[in-house]
Amino acid sequence: MKLGKILLKSKVLSSEVLTKYLIQTNKPPWTSYFIKMKDCENDLKGLTSFNWKLDTGENYHILRTACWPYIKFHCTKTKIAQDLTTENKFYELMKKINLGIPLLAYGIAAIFLIRHEEVVHISDTIKIKIYFLIPEDKGSSF
Repeated sequence: MKLGKILLKSKVLSSEVLTKYLIQTNKPPWTSYFIKMKDCENDLKGLTSFNWKLDTGENYHILRTACWPYIKFHCTKTKIAQDLTTENKFYELMKKINLGIPLLAYGIAAIFLIRHEEVVHISDTIKIKIYFLIPEDKGSSF
């Protein structure tokens, strides 16, 4: 008896959600959202402070961290990319020194504080929910 390959459903990459959301919201000056870990593959592990360049040329300074059960993204549009290597190493060191306990507390608190959600359209058939503490004023500079 010959068995065919079993196709496993792969998760959407967190980086893909990031890109699609920034484009979907007309490349806002800033945004800050959570995505459930179970809804995406965290392909940005080891990156806490980094630049993210869209194909359209815009650059964002991203602060990203895992805070179970979410991944938190804070995105700020910048004119030019900066070298964020030192910042990234510092934040990673702080996470290790604190054993991730503050991030766990942040994630648990977020479960109770999240008041808004939006849908990111990855494709015609794939949609991912992202979460906010409050609704954002799209295009606001702060």
